[in-house]
Amino acid sequence: MTSKADLQNALKDAMRANDDLHKRTIRMALSAIHLAEVDKRQPLDEQEILSILQKEVKTRQESIDEARGANRPQLAADAQAEIEVLQEFLPQPLTQEELEAMARQAVDETGASSQREMGQVMKVLVPRLRGRATGKQASEVVRKLLQ
Repeated sequence: MTSKADLQNALKDAMRANDDLHKRTIRMALSAIHLAEVDKRQPLDEQEILSILQKEVKTRQESIDEARGANRPQLAADAQAEIEVLQEFLPQPLTQEELEAMARQAVDETGASSQREMGQVMKVLVPRLRGRATGKQASEVVRKLLQ
């Protein structure tokens, strides 16, 4: 798991190594975490920090799409490099098989049998994912299982 202290230590290492990419990206992530802490008025837990890091990755993915649409390959390459830095602090994503197994287990626990009960399954499944899969991926798998 990633903690704020891990990010701060990585920032110090990047500063010592004169690594501008890591330094810039980690500072942006720490800034987003700090802003969320100020809004919440208390320190964030591990899950909330992971959520912010995932949000930062998603933002950069959207930037890549926009840069490619505007024919700006250098901006797209910069955003991709930042995504790779952020992914160093995220847990390894679940494989499709692992996600399906977790979804089947959630379906069995809730006793869901139709698409109408998808919300109940998602309520059980999403907390277990802990940043290792997106809600979109989980809903696709659950929808497929409930058909």
